[in-house]
Amino acid sequence: MSYTQGIRRNWQQFALQLLTVFAVGLTIGAERNVVPILGRDVLGVESVLVIGSFVVSFGFVKALLNLYGGKWSETYGRKPILVAGWVVALPIPVILAFAPNWWWITLGNVLLGVNQGLAWSMSVNAKIDLAGSDARGFAVGLDEAFGYGGVAVGAWVTGVIAARYSLRPEPFYFLAGVVLLALLVSVLFVDETLPYARAEADDQATEEDADLPFGAVLKRATYGDRTLFAAAQAGSVEKFVDALVWIAYPLYLTAAGLSTAQVGVIVGVYGGVWGVLQLYTGRLADRVGRRPPVITGMFVAGGGVFLTGLVDGYWPWVGTAALTGVGMALLYPNLITVVGDAAHPSWRATGLGVYRMWRDAGYGFGAILIGVTADLLSTAAAFYVVAAAMFLSGTVTLVWMRETHPDREASVPTDADPAGPADTD
Repeated sequence: MSYTQGIRRNWQQFALQLLTVFAVGLTIGAERNVVPILGRDVLGVESVLVIGSFVVSFGFVKALLNLYGGKWSETYGRKPILVAGWVVALPIPVILAFAPNWWWITLGNVLLGVNQGLAWSMSVNAKIDLAGSDARGFAVGLDEAFGYGGVAVGAWVTGVIAARYSLRPEPFYFLAGVVLLALLVSVLFVDETLPYARAEADDQATEEDADLPFGAVLKRATYGDRTLFAAAQAGSVEKFVDALVWIAYPLYLTAAGLSTAQVGVIVGVYGGVWGVLQLYTGRLADRVGRRPPVITGMFVAGGGVFLTGLVDGYWPWVGTAALTGVGMALLYPNLITVVGDAAHPSWRATGLGVYRMWRDAGYGFGAILIGVTADLLSTAAAFYVVAAAMFLSGTVTLVWMRETHPDREASVPTDADPAGPADTD
């Protein structure tokens, strides 16, 4: 069998991978609107830090599964890891629908972290396997567009269901259907894509940096290279924004008098703009380079968060949510592509796993920061703290990140400096 890369050549499998990542987005989106309000209004949780615990558990578990999922997929293949992610998701709707207290919700989010860490990681790796280097940015953009489009739809649908019926169990019937359908598609129709990555590795003109051991990849992608360090810290901090939307938006906006359905629209606008624009921002980075959209996105998203704390009213909040989504669309897929550019195909999935570990650990770090700030100061203050973190991280990215586009690169990471982040010119 020929394992020739290209989106058009492999469009059927690529389309199935888009369907699975849309389901991944629906799964996490089903929690975005309903669960924090459920904790406050049904389960009686008053502390924002305690409510945020379900995001902390999600973030750190997903981070670890990102790391090891990438490593395992180099050995066992992408499909088995994808299927395992959906099997783990099966109990989640039942736990959310019938949890007797908040700690059961936190347990359910541990399983959600496993699901997302395995299923979304394998989906993006499979698309990169199928697409090849010429369309890598476009492939990642499509992956993230469909994934976060699913987040937006899931948040909107469950908000509508909750407003019409109740906060539970009805919204989680929808979630159960999504999980079952995604599992069936993954088992019956998705093919293994690891051979495409191995064929690409065989075609590389140079074997420099090929077949690095796991420890060496972990070191390089964490701190041994200045560009990859810049990507890792930016990925971690931008998740503060997503944690803020997940925890603080529903609490802050409903306390200001908005309905659950209205909050669902605002959260859906954020995710929808983020999702749709990634159809273009990934391709944009194939043309102008990775660095400009990443840096611009950090400051635009931070500005959107800052303005959300300043304005008041349904339509102004819709506007700031859209602005935040624009920033996330610019930075998010292209941070992934930076790492994909820099990694040899033989260890690219592991390298992406390291990046995604640090990125999604940002959910946990961000949730703690948001919860402590809200409990000690106010929920509004959490918006300003997250905005400040984005501006600081964007400055680090501006100073340290180098261009990695194959045709525009100023320096592609090739060396590791054990003493800390370093240029690799």
